[in-house]
Amino acid sequence: MRALLVLAASFAVAGAAFASNCPVEMKAIDAKLAAKPNLSKENMEKVTKLRKSGEDHHKAGKHADSMKDLNEAKKILGI
Repeated sequence: MRALLVLAASFAVAGAAFASNCPVEMKAIDAKLAAKPNLSKENMEKVTKLRKSGEDHHKAGKHADSMKDLNEAKKILGI
């Protein structure tokens, strides 16, 4: 029983840490966008859409979905 409680607590802490990473990733994307990266119009639109989707997922508490979108945006930006 004690091991189960420890496991549950570790998942709670990991979830909170994962959730707090979303804003860090959004800031990194914003900084790269502010530097006017040399992207095609299509890729710029895709990054912008993914950035917004990542923020929306974060606000809704869907942090895994948020990180998926934000990481895809970062990949396009070369971060």
